[in-house]
Amino acid sequence: MSSHQILQFRSDPFVVSPCCLHICPKVSPKPSLPFQWRRSHHAGVRSSTKKKTHCNLKNETPVTETAKRVYPFHEIEPKWQRYWEDNRTFRTPDDVDTSKPKFYVLDMFPYPSGAGLHVGHPLGYTATDILARLRRMQGYNVLHPMGWDAFGLPAEQYAIETGTHPKTTTLKNIDRFRLQLKSLGFSYDWDRELSTTEPDYYKWTQWIFLQLYKRGLAYQAEVPVNWCPALGTVLANEEVVDGVSERGGHPVIRKPMRQWMLKITAYADRLLEDLDELEWPESIKEMQRNWIGRSEGAELDFTVLDGEGQETDKGITVYTTRPDTLFGATYMVVAPEHHLLSYFVTPEQKQQVEEYKDFASRKSDLERTELQKEKTGVFTGCYAKNPANGDAIPIWVADYVLASYGTGAIMAVPAHDTRDNEFALKYNIPIKWVVRNEASSSDEVYPGMGIIENSSSVETGLDINQLSSKEAALKVIEWAERTGNGKKKVNYKLRDWLFARQRYWGEPIPILILDESGETIAVSESELPLTLPELNDFTPTGTGEPPLSKAVSWVNTIDPATGKPAKRETSTMPQWAGSCWYYLRFMDPKNPEALVDKEKEKYWSPVDVYVGGAEHAVLHLLYSRFWHKVLYDIGVVSTKEPFKCVINQGIILGEVQYTAWKDQEGNYVSADTEERLNEYQQVTIPEDKVMKSGDHFVLKEDASIRLIPRAYKMSKSRGNVVNPDDVVLEYGADSLRLYEMFMGPFRDSKTWNTSGIEGVHRFLARTWRLVIGSPQPDGSFKDGTVVTDDEPTLEQLRSLHKCIAKVTEEIESTRFNTGISGMMEFVNAAYKWNNQPRGIIEPFVLLLSPYAPHMAEELWSRLGHSSSLAYESFPKANPDYLKDTTIVLPVQINGKTRGTIEVEEGCSEDEAFSLASQDKKLEKYLEGQSIKKRIYVPGKILNVILNKTNVKVTTK
Repeated sequence: MSSHQILQFRSDPFVVSPCCLHICPKVSPKPSLPFQWRRSHHAGVRSSTKKKTHCNLKNETPVTETAKRVYPFHEIEPKWQRYWEDNRTFRTPDDVDTSKPKFYVLDMFPYPSGAGLHVGHPLGYTATDILARLRRMQGYNVLHPMGWDAFGLPAEQYAIETGTHPKTTTLKNIDRFRLQLKSLGFSYDWDRELSTTEPDYYKWTQWIFLQLYKRGLAYQAEVPVNWCPALGTVLANEEVVDGVSERGGHPVIRKPMRQWMLKITAYADRLLEDLDELEWPESIKEMQRNWIGRSEGAELDFTVLDGEGQETDKGITVYTTRPDTLFGATYMVVAPEHHLLSYFVTPEQKQQVEEYKDFASRKSDLERTELQKEKTGVFTGCYAKNPANGDAIPIWVADYVLASYGTGAIMAVPAHDTRDNEFALKYNIPIKWVVRNEASSSDEVYPGMGIIENSSSVETGLDINQLSSKEAALKVIEWAERTGNGKKKVNYKLRDWLFARQRYWGEPIPILILDESGETIAVSESELPLTLPELNDFTPTGTGEPPLSKAVSWVNTIDPATGKPAKRETSTMPQWAGSCWYYLRFMDPKNPEALVDKEKEKYWSPVDVYVGGAEHAVLHLLYSRFWHKVLYDIGVVSTKEPFKCVINQGIILGEVQYTAWKDQEGNYVSADTEERLNEYQQVTIPEDKVMKSGDHFVLKEDASIRLIPRAYKMSKSRGNVVNPDDVVLEYGADSLRLYEMFMGPFRDSKTWNTSGIEGVHRFLARTWRLVIGSPQPDGSFKDGTVVTDDEPTLEQLRSLHKCIAKVTEEIESTRFNTGISGMMEFVNAAYKWNNQPRGIIEPFVLLLSPYAPHMAEELWSRLGHSSSLAYESFPKANPDYLKDTTIVLPVQINGKTRGTIEVEEGCSEDEAFSLASQDKKLEKYLEGQSIKKRIYVPGKILNVILNKTNVKVTTK
């Protein structure tokens, strides 16, 4: 049964459309209320003087706020949130019973932005909370913490614009995030809360940096950065849009600057090999493999020729994965930033080359390597010698080659590389085919493998004709190593990690630079944390020096070891730093003596389930794995990998927006009739003016005008952000939690629909009434329950245990939506019963609790329990009640099959006939008729033969 079908209960139904749980009649959502009001509401403060009203679109009569509250979530939820906080219900003790199994479930560190949460954020948080609550009830020691990745650019930008210290803004944002998370009932251990901005935390971030520095894994190098002359600062990649600064639209260039780097490339092989051991989605592992980009090939040396064609002492080394195509190299390309470029530019070409370097510096690496972009370049005026055949080939400078990949230079083989071919055709460079493939024509680019041709030289002694590409590559490498023209080489796309930002709001780098020699000295570990100095001016210096350089008394210092004058490093660490290792600090957050206690780390490592967005699938996970492996090598951690299982939740998109187009006269243009829609004015059509027509959406007023429906990622700029505070106020936290899990498969993207939450809200209301009973005339509910102490029937036990099995399996498989479906099926069945036995209802309440903890706690309390259900044993399915003992029995009337009924195995003839006579479909054939005889074959068929006697059938 589908999740949407399940909502259509036989008893107390609500009307559901086939898509997105649209509820009819639709009640307009209330306008957003100020956050301050929401805050007091969530703290349990209620207004008794004002009753909010809503317009019922069906009959236009106001509906009071009290009437809309189909169960008292507004009282229940603040009550249990206070209980959990006052009793520290979800605190994980520092010293746990290590004989018990552990479960460490973690959300990816959120950045506490000023905008607060939108409804997309709780998706992952709800999932991890359900898992945490399940495991607690299954007897595990559960570690489920929360903290803040709070250093970063937005707070600093706000500080520059307003003069507000980033710390002030950050603490305010954290307070809001914490309040919002608590309002959703997440079972975090708030005693372990931490922030990357706390000196007690970043002391250990700095300590890890020092371990990297001592092992040669942290070093300085000249690397290109995004420099904005107008703003006088280095910009992060996300601050540069289409070659200009996001703030102000000023031109941005690539400028070399001395920066701190981390040698992640030293761990490339281990980062690649250990992926195979991880329970991660294959797509994430493949993204990491591609980012690391291991390839095997050769480094080949090309000698630079002078103006008379004679060899010089200068050479260009290239890396290639296709040494078999060496004879096809008809030109070379070096990156504009290549360190030797100035040595092989002729005076005649110098101005053109310098202009081109300036042109290329205004592009990002992504723009430069875009496959679809037009190739550009400038001839240097010099040539190099192809080592395979002695040919003099021109050296060009072009921006489609990056200094950061390989050697910053390539041998260009235009017959067998698409980019090289486009470049050669544009600049009339010769093309030479050296790989034959029968399926391709002789004049088109062929990048694949084949049989080598046109690849022999008596002068160099290299002949690879008629060899396969693989054989030829091995022979070229052997020849190059023997003759001194190159060597076998393993290369990686992975670059060392740029680990410095010219910003204030970040972890200070614990390094001193001696004034006399420029030598870098590590700050003593005993002096950590090296704290940020207080600054009132966070604006860029205009010189490229970081803002910390303004703290002169902090910068100028003395090296304690030598007594020599020194300066502190004024760049700060990137935001990635604090989030690389926070999962370890959660295990032992208050330890002043060590990053993490060895025994605690050994017990809790690795993280069992790590949940977050796919946008972190590469860099964050890669950087965390790198740091973890370094810590493993120095004995701080006991596992090779930090995260056992990684899950990426889908994105919740904003509500569907409908787009139409108008021509210059203001007439609508159908989306399916014009190819040049971009020439027309784009307009958004309100949902109430749209209707479905077949597979398409059209204007109600003119069905010939087709519209384009699309859901976009939530953003303030689109105005489609839904605040969870408003949803909680209207429907309650349990309804929001349940709806986000019910929208669809956890890993898939889905579209938010505010009206859709009404469906799960009514399910919770039905669950409430099932246990508590119907409301009193004033809309309130009496204390206690309608639960009885009767012994459960076999039917009730089977229904319960099927639900237990379903919910348990679906939670553990993170199929949360179908777990909810199982509970809905149970409630459907329970409404048909004459009683609600305690032995059935109490286990069901425990099943509900991971999803809707506030309601479950209240029901548990009303069922007579004095303490929280958080640590009650989660129900286990009894296999005896899971056996399907029912069969489908065909029913014939006068030998013709008229329907089927479900009967128990071993059902008697009278029982089968009784069920048949009560079936709505069969009733019309039997009502008022007389029977000649009944033919019953147990488990096979029931055939009722009618006659015209006066013996009447009783169907009721």
